[in-house]
Amino acid sequence: MDAQGRGRDEGIDPADQWVLNPDTGDYELRLTPSSGRSAASAGTTDARTPGTRRRPERAKPPADKASVPGQRGGRRGAGAGRGGRDEPRKQGGRAAPPATGRRKAKPRKSGKKKALVWTGGVLAFLIVGVGTTGYFVYEHFNGNITAISTDGAGTGGFSKDRAINVLVIGTDKRTGEGNEGYGDAGSVGHADTNILFHVSKDRTNATALSIPRDLIADIPNCPTTLENGEEKDIPGTAGGRFNTSLGQSDRTPSCTMRTVTELTGITPDHFMVADFNAVKSLTTAVGGVDVCLAKDINDKDSHLKLSQGEHTLQGEQALSFLRTRHSVGFGSDLSRIEIQQQFLGSLMRKLKSSDTLTSPTKMWSLAEAATKALTVDDQIDDINKLRKLGMELASVDPKNITFTTVPVLDNPNDKATVILDESKAPQVFSMMREDVSFTAVEKQEKAAAKAKADAKLKGEKADAADVRVDVYNGGAPAGSAQNALDWLQNEESVLKSTNQANAPEDVKKTQLVYGPNQADQARRLADMMGLSASALKPTTTDAGEMDPMKLTLGPDFKKAGSPLSAPQKAPDDIQRVEADKAVCAK
Repeated sequence: MDAQGRGRDEGIDPADQWVLNPDTGDYELRLTPSSGRSAASAGTTDARTPGTRRRPERAKPPADKASVPGQRGGRRGAGAGRGGRDEPRKQGGRAAPPATGRRKAKPRKSGKKKALVWTGGVLAFLIVGVGTTGYFVYEHFNGNITAISTDGAGTGGFSKDRAINVLVIGTDKRTGEGNEGYGDAGSVGHADTNILFHVSKDRTNATALSIPRDLIADIPNCPTTLENGEEKDIPGTAGGRFNTSLGQSDRTPSCTMRTVTELTGITPDHFMVADFNAVKSLTTAVGGVDVCLAKDINDKDSHLKLSQGEHTLQGEQALSFLRTRHSVGFGSDLSRIEIQQQFLGSLMRKLKSSDTLTSPTKMWSLAEAATKALTVDDQIDDINKLRKLGMELASVDPKNITFTTVPVLDNPNDKATVILDESKAPQVFSMMREDVSFTAVEKQEKAAAKAKADAKLKGEKADAADVRVDVYNGGAPAGSAQNALDWLQNEESVLKSTNQANAPEDVKKTQLVYGPNQADQARRLADMMGLSASALKPTTTDAGEMDPMKLTLGPDFKKAGSPLSAPQKAPDDIQRVEADKAVCAK
């Protein structure tokens, strides 16, 4: 639906005929009707995007759908509009003026604030890198989406009332034009770059956790749907490299999801997979990503040759930058992870900039590239679901986004791999599970709510000998109830405790249910086990004198004696990059 389609191109770029409406966050066609044609009829021509198949004309989308350059938006399979004519879009119960009309000017918001508002209507956003990218796209691009089953590995989909976890996987599979020269052309690919992107429940902050490809991890058994539709149970591998969770033995991204859950205790809501071509096309679509080098780089393996200073990279050069490792840091994969994080931070700043948000051409190119480049899970294989997910992810200010890496140590048995740093990694995982920010941001009301919750932990504590508790397994590893019971009785002298085996139903995390008159016992047990205030669930009525409290162990329980409450501050010496700060690669 552009000027060229009407024989009135006059040398105009189709995308530039669309104007961003600051009141709705949508693009609207601005085209003066030629003589003999009404403004209404000017909007009825069938649209076709270059390079994509023609689709039947669709009905006007509901009011919450974004208007799409070059096409009528709407759900898949929707019928044509009434008489081929779009109805006026309703806003606040009133019909909006035709696309050719003019709105009365309203007071202007500051450019920065307005850009963040427009994000909800136009920004294609997540993260990019041989492992990451972002997008927030329109109904027009539905046909570009490639989806793979989660095979039950995820949560079943994100929701507005809880934190969001998206696993972004960069595969080193050499598919696509121009990638044969990178070697290993016949490889089925690995989980080469992996980022677990966690957005807090209140959307004030986010943490992007990089998982090293060479980390030794337990890959669980993976029920998998193959490309031909066959269902297969792929056996797990104890103590394998993390990157073999994808591609090897027919493993799909759902297996990488399961491996992340096994490693961190966090179940991702969704996954997205990017290959080499995704990096090249997305960085080109956004107009390049700014990077800074503290020294000259000449890496023969990644084919990157850049001088010290600032550069804007896109396409092949951007891919080379993200693949380089021998010329930065210690020359390891961990050094490469750091420059990838710096690159992604710069990309986020570019996506949030008004130059990107207010350019119809850039937004069109970015959405087109993203939908063609990424493979997503089957829970977000519809453009409207992706749009809603993008709105949630894009709401976080870059200053409150922290990139960090799973704390690891050199593997004493194999110098080519790394192992978990057991003194630090559990703290990082716990902070993400408990939705604790890695940045300094924290709203006053959040602090007040936490102080109120912590009040449950303050007060007198009963003697260990007076604590009476039944222990249940509600989703913890097998044998956890007995493990906890042995520890309570032998190490903490809680003799009035029993193992009640499996709970009637699983819980999301460990919880302690008690009567108001057992509060002193609850505080003692919480102190012993490191339970957070949120784990304490008081009832409304007092318990009987001989009634025990009910402790149900959830997936967060690993072993007795390990605190279950998350630290409020990350270890001081863990690696991190703040998304809003430019850093020069060393």
